Amino acid sequence: MLAIVAPGQGAQTPGFLSPWLEDPTFADRLNWLGTVAGLDLAHYGTVADAETIRDTAIAQPLLVASGLVTALALFPSPADGFRRTAVAAGHSVGEITAAAAVGVLSAEQAMVFVRERGQQMAAASAARPTSMMAVVGGDPDEVLAAIEAAGLTPANNNGSGQIVAAGTVEQLADLQANPPARARLIQLSVAGAFHTVHMEPAVAHLARLARSISTHDPRTRLLSNADGQVVQSGKEYLARLVKQVANPVRWDLCLQAMADLGITGLLELPPAGTLAGIAKRNLKGVELFTLNTPDQIPAAQEFVHKHGDTSFASPMATTPSWMLVVSPGKGEFRKAGGVAPDGAIAAGSTIGTVANLRDTTEVHTTHAGTVTEWLVEDGDPVSPGQPLLRLYPAQD
Repeated sequence: MLAIVAPGQGAQTPGFLSPWLEDPTFADRLNWLGTVAGLDLAHYGTVADAETIRDTAIAQPLLVASGLVTALALFPSPADGFRRTAVAAGHSVGEITAAAAVGVLSAEQAMVFVRERGQQMAAASAARPTSMMAVVGGDPDEVLAAIEAAGLTPANNNGSGQIVAAGTVEQLADLQANPPARARLIQLSVAGAFHTVHMEPAVAHLARLARSISTHDPRTRLLSNADGQVVQSGKEYLARLVKQVANPVRWDLCLQAMADLGITGLLELPPAGTLAGIAKRNLKGVELFTLNTPDQIPAAQEFVHKHGDTSFASPMATTPSWMLVVSPGKGEFRKAGGVAPDGAIAAGSTIGTVANLRDTTEVHTTHAGTVTEWLVEDGDPVSPGQPLLRLYPAQD
């Protein structure tokens, strides 16, 4: 089973797009996305220095565009990508890359959204000196307690051994003065306290924009940074993209969902390395591929064919999403009362719950319709994205 992931801010390095731009097709596509975003992405991806591309308003569109254009090089036929990718996810701004790659947003919508996201987050960061700091090692409970004691937010939970704290520079200084035992603190090269309350002004702006963005439901399993769950509705995923700007990234839960699915291979889109490094520590036995240069494309495609067995493809790749309700995660499924074959059901209705040791999640219909058949029994164990219920669409 294949997972494809897109990195977040901080992964960019000076000149990382230089080898890609030797291909005229890649260059033309990047130029188009740069035109949509109002940025010279070719310049920023080749000759701009590290400080320049650290700017949030530049880094975020640069990352999304590079991921989307390299995904087209990897999958000249997007339909083949949907069939072979068991699950997709992005870290922070990489969620926008993932959303566009699986069909929730068009490339142009993604570039407008990320342009506004980057500009608004940069503006929010300028209101007060804030930053982020990685806490590596230490007891997880003690680390979280130290972060809370300093008034900081655990903005990123990246799995075993790494939590990123975010807040004001004064709060970060307090954490440095009172670090958790056996932990190492690393100041990150970012320009603000992302995924915290300091980003609320950006959320308000993006929420207004989102009201005018049309979406499609994802064509494969798409994980959310909010809780690591499979999100079936494109509209819901867009709402989550908006809220995520001021809420923590739970990459640890995304990793757990991948483990629950039993992925065997993980490919990271450019600029690759950060997420593969995290996966190496958290997904033991999973083969990793970091795609960074165009001469790797043939090997990357072999990797995709090795791990992208179409028999493990998400049913959303071939079945319209309005005909299915799928499980958001792993656990034991319990049916809700009153949901029976031939019965009408409204959009947003609860059909049951999925419970595991961590939590219990209600499962809702994305679309209205008539229940055709249950695809699981009450009490069955289910996996992320597994079909639970088949629907016949409601007639207008």
